[in-house]
Amino acid sequence: MNFTETLSIRKPASFRLEAVDPDSTPGAKGKEQARTRIEKNAAAIDELQYRLFAENQRSLLIVLQAIDAGGKDGAIRTLSGGMNPQGCTVTSFKKPSEVELDHDFLWRVHQAVPRRGEIGIWNRSHYEDVLVVRVHELVPKSVWSARYEQINRFEANLVAADVHILKFLLHISRDEQKERFQARLDDPEKHWKFSPADVEERKHWDAYMKAFEAAIRKCHTADAPWFVIPANKKWYRDLAITEIVRETMESWKMQYPKPSFDPKSIRIE
Repeated sequence: MNFTETLSIRKPASFRLEAVDPDSTPGAKGKEQARTRIEKNAAAIDELQYRLFAENQRSLLIVLQAIDAGGKDGAIRTLSGGMNPQGCTVTSFKKPSEVELDHDFLWRVHQAVPRRGEIGIWNRSHYEDVLVVRVHELVPKSVWSARYEQINRFEANLVAADVHILKFLLHISRDEQKERFQARLDDPEKHWKFSPADVEERKHWDAYMKAFEAAIRKCHTADAPWFVIPANKKWYRDLAITEIVRETMESWKMQYPKPSFDPKSIRIE
């Protein structure tokens, strides 16, 4: 089963988020088999990361977006758990600082683009500037609406520089978000993960869904594709993401660089 093909967006211009059932598990054969497959994917990605570093010809940028409690942190733990931390950087984009606000909206993310031979994972991203900014009207519509094309040009420039981009929207239902929020309230060890502001943001659910749809419709390209991951089931979320990352990296047919010397001629006394 090719998850890249299964979860590809066929007609991005008319994409509807409601057409994706967050409880669905396309391509999966069950939770237990998925766990075994996730372990195999982690091992394969670890070896592929080693080749990526050795080849030093390209990099991989993984963008994770989701509504609050959508599972970005969990996905990052699974995805990065088997990687060599020397070649993988995780960047979390929170509310912009005063310095960041004094620059163009792409300035802070451009600095976190992974170098050749490395993998970068972004928890939220430049898409916040057409998501939360749009929902809360932090800038005029004339400003945020122009950003879709600016994002497309930015990503095209990265791709031209051999930065491969995978963008994942972790799609959960409103009921699932409620359950995850309640679980945080019920567990003292998870209180730190909850904020009363989360409840206020929940009131904007429909507006966020429209904003996600617009981002996918306007910014899904062949070179920087979006994948909408049904994410109510955490095991399926992890399976789908690790499968797509593995399939993508395997498609590059990476080779170890040839030595500049004859290894057989070396004698170590």
